[in-house]
Amino acid sequence: MSYLCYRCFSFDQTLKLKLIGGCWCTVHFFYFLSAAAVTTNGSHGYVLSPENCDIDVLDNGRTINDFIDIKIKETALGENEEPFLVANLDSMFKRHLRWLNNLPRVKPFYAVKCNNTPAVMQMLRALGTGFDCASKGEIQLALSLGVAPDKIIYAHTTKPRSHIKYACSRGVNMMTFDSEDELLKISQGHPKAKLILRIAVDDSKALLRLSLKFGAQLETVDKLLECAGELGLEVIGVSFHVGSGCTECGAFKQAIADARQVFDIANLMGFQMRLLDIGGGFSGREDFQFSEVINSALEKYFPADFGVQVIAEPGRYYVESAFTLAANVMARRVITVCSPFLIMENKKSPNTGKNSPDKVMMYYLNDGVYGSLSCLINDAKRYPSVVWGPTCDCLDKVTDSYWFPELRVGDWLLVDHMGAYSVSIATDFNGFERANIYSVISSEILQKAFKPKTGSQNWVISCFELSETAGRIPHTV
Repeated sequence: MSYLCYRCFSFDQTLKLKLIGGCWCTVHFFYFLSAAAVTTNGSHGYVLSPENCDIDVLDNGRTINDFIDIKIKETALGENEEPFLVANLDSMFKRHLRWLNNLPRVKPFYAVKCNNTPAVMQMLRALGTGFDCASKGEIQLALSLGVAPDKIIYAHTTKPRSHIKYACSRGVNMMTFDSEDELLKISQGHPKAKLILRIAVDDSKALLRLSLKFGAQLETVDKLLECAGELGLEVIGVSFHVGSGCTECGAFKQAIADARQVFDIANLMGFQMRLLDIGGGFSGREDFQFSEVINSALEKYFPADFGVQVIAEPGRYYVESAFTLAANVMARRVITVCSPFLIMENKKSPNTGKNSPDKVMMYYLNDGVYGSLSCLINDAKRYPSVVWGPTCDCLDKVTDSYWFPELRVGDWLLVDHMGAYSVSIATDFNGFERANIYSVISSEILQKAFKPKTGSQNWVISCFELSETAGRIPHTV
């Protein structure tokens, strides 16, 4: 079965149209590699247990598209009209190796807010990443999956008192702050916390400017550190975030320089500074367009012999390209030539004139902006088409005017790059179920990255340091 690929939506989302008339739609989660309930296994690292997760292994040359074909056929036979997502864990593994190769000094702490799917987190845990959590709920999830408390940074500068106390009770010590009020709460709820001062940096070139909401101005640093000292709190580092969708490499360079300035002030005040958190903003599509700038700035301001651990908080980098959404066309309307809507669309069309279409197609999917396509709130003969989600809300519009070939009820739309901020903010508004998730991993990656645990069906991560094998697939031992 062939796939027709189009570029669509304002953020250049890839849309694949799978023309399979009469098939039912389903959004579930599928992962590739048997479901990974990860448990510690002594010196061998972490165990992936197929018995506790829903991860499928792609063997005998099977591909993601083969897997999707099978799932679509299964939903047709079972009359299941729910959409589904397929998570390719191979993609995450390969992106992790690229991270180690391009940013060898920077340890990733995955931003749980981006996609909190258990299989995603267990895969990253097995690969040795840390986790950036922003709430009690995210900390609970990470701990429930076997993440060690010292692998978690509570990276939110405005925390509820009860969440601070919960972190204290679970041994989660690293947390951020940017105000005196936050320091006072922490002194009362977690006096032994290891604190990271978040500073505001120039994020004017970013799509989403986080320094408008979070981060202390450089001129307030002295006062904040003095307050922390008076409260008997331990400050160990500095964090920043250049903003989501940053387009200027100089932003990282200047932010790292600003962080060094804060380090120098803190060291003079008697704090033992040992951690730098360079935040997120790493693209899920383009690989390390800023790596040279980051590495150069680290070498200049925080050379290796300076004794500082460097971490980052990537989110979409790991998961965006790993997820594919399959959504079904559950209904359609044909808007004819006399419609005011068609007249308006023809005026906007570059084909106005003799080639103007005589109809507009409206398609209704079984997933929309209240579901997996929530991240969108941020061209045979084609027709101007409106694509709606399934709910009764008129705001549930996936795309306003995209030129599609004519589709049929029962056709499928496959949307790539659906891993970031889709699953984590989807709702069940109107009673429509969220997409199921299926995770998969190829037998090749499974065999190269993991090895069977003696006497069981589980797999353990191979005994090697990924950082020493960056850029190539390591062999098991």
